[in-house]
Amino acid sequence: MSAAVLRFAGVSRAYGSGEQTVHALAEVSFEVAAGELVAVMGPSGSGKSTLLALAGGLDAPTSGAVFMEDVELGALDAAALARLRRDRVGYVFQDYNLVTDLTAAENVALPRELAGVGTRAARREAIAALAEVGLADMAGRFPDQLSGGQQQRIAIARALVGQRRLVLADEPTGALDSRTSLAVLEVLRARIDAGAAGVLVTHEPRYAGWADRTIFLRDGRLVDATGPRQTPEQLLGRTA
Repeated sequence: MSAAVLRFAGVSRAYGSGEQTVHALAEVSFEVAAGELVAVMGPSGSGKSTLLALAGGLDAPTSGAVFMEDVELGALDAAALARLRRDRVGYVFQDYNLVTDLTAAENVALPRELAGVGTRAARREAIAALAEVGLADMAGRFPDQLSGGQQQRIAIARALVGQRRLVLADEPTGALDSRTSLAVLEVLRARIDAGAAGVLVTHEPRYAGWADRTIFLRDGRLVDATGPRQTPEQLLGRTA
């Protein structure tokens, strides 16, 4: 297996203090290699969102360490951490988070322009990313001119542009119908197979079945993990 792109080493995250302390994650350890998609499942409040926030450097652990390609995120200052998030991490959210007054191409190009890439070069990269998700012909359209599935694919293109090493997807199919969800997962899976690493949070065993492995959280703890790809029926049995 390839070297780990993402690694959690005994990660715990607590909020509050004293009797009000909430333990969102407790001693979680796992890793995700290049070319690997890991699904995260668990009931509401199990720590899935906290795990994603820590993986992307949006939050810091109370104890333990998070590494991205052997760089400990907690050892970086704010500016270096912001650069790492911008250059290496792509985020896909359930609600798309597109800028409504920018076209599809402009939305996808935005993170590259923020990274200092020239406007023309950023647009070329954006068009290539849109082609990867099958929407190059929609480059000039605004979000309100697109279906929910098309908006989500644009959000994925934005997450993929610039050859980011880690893709974090938080319920990316939650607001989509089954057919559109499958199209979105095909795009995500293709980028992982091309060498990125991915973490997919989902409640749906049928979508977790697209992952190479699935880990299960309960009350902030990693309570189970599968081996190589499982069928939805096998995953459903583990969540019962």
